[in-house]
Amino acid sequence: MAIVLKQWDIQDHLKTEEDMALYLDACFDEAGDDPVFIAKVLGDIAKARSMTQLAQDTGLGRENLYKALSGEGNPSFGTILKVIHALGLKLQVKTIGKESV
Repeated sequence: MAIVLKQWDIQDHLKTEEDMALYLDACFDEAGDDPVFIAKVLGDIAKARSMTQLAQDTGLGRENLYKALSGEGNPSFGTILKVIHALGLKLQVKTIGKESV
């Protein structure tokens, strides 16, 4: 009997805004200092939502968004903030509790 496997795609699991927020939050924890990783994660969320709608909401070109959020691009911080806002998400800052030396 052959086993049939389906390629796993995060977009299939990002159904609600809470799913998207939790995914982004977890990825910020994992990303370290890797901005490309975060851009790719935002691309995953944008594709799960609708890249066309995101382009309209941000005023940025759809093709430019695909490139910027592909993990291959280098989006500006302004673009990242526009995307996060348009997705209905919010960045929050918290301390990381570094021990004093």
